[in-house]
Amino acid sequence: MKLEEKNLTTDIGVSESILRELLHNSSDVVFRRLPLEGQTILFIYVEGLCDTNLVEQIILKPFFDQVFLGSGSLLKETVNQLNQLILPVLKVTTATKAEQVVKGILTGHVAILAEGDSEAQLADFNHYQERSVEEPSTEPVVRGPRDGFTESLRVNTSLIRKRLCTPQLVNKSFQVGEKTGTKVEILYLQGVAKASIVEEVTRRISEIQIDGVLESGYIEELIEDTPFTPFPQIQNTERPDVVCAALLEGKVAIVTANTPFVLIVPMTFWSGLQASEDYYERSFFTTLVRWVRYFMLLMALLLPSVYVALTTFHPQILPTVLLISIAAAREGVPFPAVMEALLMEFMFEALREAGVRLPKAIGSAVSIVGALVIGQSAVEAGIISAPMVIVVATTGIASFGIPRYNLGTALRILRFPMLLLAGFIGIYGILIGLTAILIHLSCLRSFGVPYLTPVTPETTGYVKDLIFRAPRWSLLNRHKIRSRSNDKQNL
Repeated sequence: MKLEEKNLTTDIGVSESILRELLHNSSDVVFRRLPLEGQTILFIYVEGLCDTNLVEQIILKPFFDQVFLGSGSLLKETVNQLNQLILPVLKVTTATKAEQVVKGILTGHVAILAEGDSEAQLADFNHYQERSVEEPSTEPVVRGPRDGFTESLRVNTSLIRKRLCTPQLVNKSFQVGEKTGTKVEILYLQGVAKASIVEEVTRRISEIQIDGVLESGYIEELIEDTPFTPFPQIQNTERPDVVCAALLEGKVAIVTANTPFVLIVPMTFWSGLQASEDYYERSFFTTLVRWVRYFMLLMALLLPSVYVALTTFHPQILPTVLLISIAAAREGVPFPAVMEALLMEFMFEALREAGVRLPKAIGSAVSIVGALVIGQSAVEAGIISAPMVIVVATTGIASFGIPRYNLGTALRILRFPMLLLAGFIGIYGILIGLTAILIHLSCLRSFGVPYLTPVTPETTGYVKDLIFRAPRWSLLNRHKIRSRSNDKQNL
């Protein structure tokens, strides 16, 4: 018999047997019988998911006080008294199917069954060990809010609602994962977010068929437009203020239980280069920082490739003094410049990965000491030239300046094919690679929105918050998400 076809019965022993079978007699599931004047009431809950102290204070102690110290009423009246005790305090639902009872028990509810009654009362006593609200470690700021999302879905939505105190903030709930039943909620501002984008997000999440969702990254991979691209099409963040700013721009937030990372759609290329602190500092400083950030983007992608192309194919472009200095440093190096660059890039990525995986107490020390020792030793041994060490280190520092980690990862991936193109055909290879990247970016969509919006298609007036950050009093228009006419058909 299928799970959903099993109903509770008036015989409490039969109902208990059905539930024990469906729960596979798990050792952490408590079945507690309370005999009352020849009748029985059964309490079922999972240890660790329920607050047992709260169960005793709200249900058991008052229940015994009223039943044994009171009138000694019949069982049906006893059940009514029980409802009167817990209804004013907790959220209580009624279930008749065994599937509903099992799901309730596994989500932190206490199931209450009474002899002669085919219905079960599910009282919400869920109590999970939760991390307190802390400053996000992946998105630190000098000036700005210090609170960050946690693994609790309800805490995360409350942090958003605390900032957006408006009934226009709509919350839609889903349950994703056949085995995990992970709660996923989408939030958007009614009248601000495009209806077509909200409908598309709802459709994609509703159509997910998967056994389990353990992190928002599962959702991201299943709903993105183009899986085979290094560029992120969905933004993730641990900061509530970033999510609220995105909602005010007409975007949609996807909050997943058991993870502090919230997804924001649609994402554009330029949003990956903007930090929340850009809107907390004065406009002159933010504009300067953005220009530095754009320059660091070019360095992170092109600096090793340009160095290889100039030293291998186009040395006449370099000043004579600089060329002589580089040639003297490369004297005795057994590898061509492109192999030298690839070797150093792989070593740098290995040190970066080691620093991330090792414990915090020694991770940073290993990465720094490893880079110094290996770099210095390689130069002294004549395996690597000193200018190449400088170029690779500068490139690594530039990649750390990208505010969004996933966009920085895309640049790290593209750096290697750009190096190969520069090593084979020089500057022409770099131009071919850049053209291919621009064509690819122009073709990308994030939920129907062109990836390079508002540059292409051009949106008049939004350059105020793109090339530079104009003073806030001049930003009179809300950022609007534009999609081409044929995108609506694709949605």
